[in-house]
Amino acid sequence: MIVQPDITASIVIYREEISVLQKAIDSFLGSPFAKKIFLIYNSPYSSMENHFQHPKIQYLSCKKNLGFARGHNFILQRLQEEESDFHLVLNPDVTFNPNIFNLLILELQKDLHLSLMAPRVLFPDNRLQYTARRYPTVKEMILRILKVSNELTKKQEFRHKNLGLSLYPDFIHGCFMLFKTKDFLELNGFDERFFMYMEDVDICRRIDQHGKRKMYYPKVSIQHEFRKGSSKNLKLSFVHLSSAIKYYKKWGL
Repeated sequence: MIVQPDITASIVIYREEISVLQKAIDSFLGSPFAKKIFLIYNSPYSSMENHFQHPKIQYLSCKKNLGFARGHNFILQRLQEEESDFHLVLNPDVTFNPNIFNLLILELQKDLHLSLMAPRVLFPDNRLQYTARRYPTVKEMILRILKVSNELTKKQEFRHKNLGLSLYPDFIHGCFMLFKTKDFLELNGFDERFFMYMEDVDICRRIDQHGKRKMYYPKVSIQHEFRKGSSKNLKLSFVHLSSAIKYYKKWGL
C-alpha cells in the first residue's frame, strides 16, 4: 500500500488581519497532504483563538512576542510528536494554489541531499520577488539598509541567471520554506539569537554544514504581500541591523 506523505505547517501571528491570515490558512488546508497547521500567537494583545476552529488547526498562545525564530521553534516538541514527512514555515501574508505541493514534494523525495525547497514568489501584481540569493556581504547589507539597488545587489539576487529554471541558491527567503521535517528537527529549528531577520540565512548556512542543499523551484509559484516592515519602521530597521551584526559575528565577514 502506498502511504501518502503529509505536511505540517507553522505560522507566527503578530497583529495580523484575520482576512489576510485566513487566506494563508486556507491555501495550506486545501491540500490533501495537509496534516496540521500550528498558529503561534506571538502577541500579548487580544487573542484570535475563537476565529480559527478546525480539526487541523492547533492554536498556541505565547502571551508575548517571542520573535520569528522562537515563535516557529515553539512547536518543535509538537512537531516531533506529529511525525510529519515535511514541515512548512509560512508567512501569514502568503497565498497559493494547494496543488503546488504535488511537485514540491516530488522533488524533495527524489533527492536525499535536499533539505529545503521554495517556489517562485510573486507580488500580488505578479511581479517577481528575488527570494533566491547568494549569502549577503557586508557591503550588500549596507546597500539594502540604505535601500540602494545596484549591480552588486542584482548579482546577489541571481538576476543574471534564468530564474525560470531551478537552481541551488545559498539561501532562500523565509516567507515559504518547505523542509523535510527530520532535517528541520535535526537543525533544532531556527537560531533563537535572531529575534527577526537573518534567521532564514542562518538556517541555510547550517544546512550547508550538514552536507545538504536547498532548491529554488520556479515551476510553481506563490503570492507574497511582502510588507517590508524594516524599511517602513525605524524600530524594525534597528532590529534588522542588530540581526545582521549577530549574523556576521557568528559566521564572519
